[in-house]
Amino acid sequence: MKQPLAYIHPDAKIAPNVVIEPFVTIDKNVVIEEGTRIGSNATILEGTHIGKNCNIFPGAVIGAIPQDLKFAGEDTTVEIGNNTTIREFVTINRGTKAKGKTVVGNNCLLMAYVHVAHDACIGNNVILVNSVQVAGEVKIDDYAIIGGMSAVHQFVHVGAHVMIAGGSLVGKDVPPYVKAGRERISYVGVNSIGLRRRTFTNEQIRDIQNIYRLLFQTGLNNSDAIERIEAELPASKERDEIILFVRNSQRGIIKGYYPNK
Repeated sequence: MKQPLAYIHPDAKIAPNVVIEPFVTIDKNVVIEEGTRIGSNATILEGTHIGKNCNIFPGAVIGAIPQDLKFAGEDTTVEIGNNTTIREFVTINRGTKAKGKTVVGNNCLLMAYVHVAHDACIGNNVILVNSVQVAGEVKIDDYAIIGGMSAVHQFVHVGAHVMIAGGSLVGKDVPPYVKAGRERISYVGVNSIGLRRRTFTNEQIRDIQNIYRLLFQTGLNNSDAIERIEAELPASKERDEIILFVRNSQRGIIKGYYPNK
């Protein structure tokens, strides 16, 4: 359903049952799949692909060119998955030649005033609470939840099933399954409630807790802690995922919390 007060470029590809409210602007080379709703005064710019059954609220701007002085007009995109909700005044910028695209996955919720910068990759079932600011080339894995007013530094990697406290400054990589908070941002425990909600067993959660005790609460450096984890704890999908994350970290991972330091 197209409102006569909306502007849609003739080259845009809009599924027949997409709802477009008044004063929407949709640029060329845009694809919007069936069941999606575009709220009034939203702006969908060149190179944006929005999946099925998404809900874009008023004032959102998707596909604007990057806020990166190195951007030279290259042909880049934004890709939004299915069943994702983008609330009021969210901004999502196109990619640059670094990765070519900015991605937001399926079943995500981006609350009001969130910003997702160029070449970021947001996984599935991610929640970014109000005013979270995600810098360029950040990677956020599935089921992560980032509390409101948090800022995620360029190139940071946030692991799956992570819960980050509101108002955090995330300057280091956050490994999977943990809660992180405080100032400086630190490990504050395993996200056991979130894991139970996602059908992790008590045994799996205990194994994850044992891994992080060795990593964060023994005073060992990361390399020595990983050696002990491999030697002392049974192999599992979760153990191997944590080890791989720590070994591949480019910015270094967050530290344990020591209140007297």
